[in-house]
Amino acid sequence: MIGKSDIVAFVSKIKALLRKKSRSRDLTPWLSEWPYDPAVVSARRIRGRDGREKIQIRLDLGILQMETAGRPDGQRPFGRDSLLDYFQEKAARFRKEFGGEEVFRLTHAECLSLQREALQYYHRFVALFYLKDFQGVIRDASRNLRAVDFVKKYALEEKDAWNFEQFWPYLTMMQVRARASLLLARRNFKKAEEVVLLGTARVERFYLEHDQPEMLETSMVLAFLRKWADEIRQSRPLSPMEKLQRELDEAVAHEDFERAAEIRDRIQEIQNLRKERISSREF
Repeated sequence: MIGKSDIVAFVSKIKALLRKKSRSRDLTPWLSEWPYDPAVVSARRIRGRDGREKIQIRLDLGILQMETAGRPDGQRPFGRDSLLDYFQEKAARFRKEFGGEEVFRLTHAECLSLQREALQYYHRFVALFYLKDFQGVIRDASRNLRAVDFVKKYALEEKDAWNFEQFWPYLTMMQVRARASLLLARRNFKKAEEVVLLGTARVERFYLEHDQPEMLETSMVLAFLRKWADEIRQSRPLSPMEKLQRELDEAVAHEDFERAAEIRDRIQEIQNLRKERISSREF
């Protein structure tokens, strides 16, 4: 005899089968809810079913989801946090066992696997930048810079080394942008400008060391960094001395020499006071 519990179980099973049958793998509802805009980088944070925070970035063909820490896809290759960590440990083991840097080498296939992994970190730090998580950008950009140095040192084929090294200026720019953005948030304009100028000089040196002097004029990375340094310089609050110097320049430009003389005298007074204070401290 069929009992009530048997009927309930049967009905539940039928409902589950119907739900499974009607469940669509079509991503259109998710993509429609978050339209793609080619003019901006669309990124957001969500809470995953595992309870952990995830990062999503909207691409033209779908949505990319990443972990916020560790390897972006959440994998642990060879039980390590990343392939880079695995190969770095392997290189260190080779040096210890056999001696010399020339013993360990990365094959073309291994370089490709490291390149695919670096692309994951690239997607994440781009998303993090537009989410204003600048510490995360520094972490991931610095990680990829370490990958560039590692592959450059150990790649068996020169073309594999260059496939990494060519991205060094861009990675440096993103690292600089994140560091300067943190300083600007604290209104430390002077230090932010110094960070950008130092990064600009490093990229210029990269192109010169790689016999690409034409890139000093054509590089979009350098164009951006130079422009941003100027914008920071112009937007930062001026010190009293800088304000006086600007007024002096304007007075001279307008041939208001009487006003220029007054400002020059005021600048001289301030400079003399500073010298007196320094002398009294030394004394």
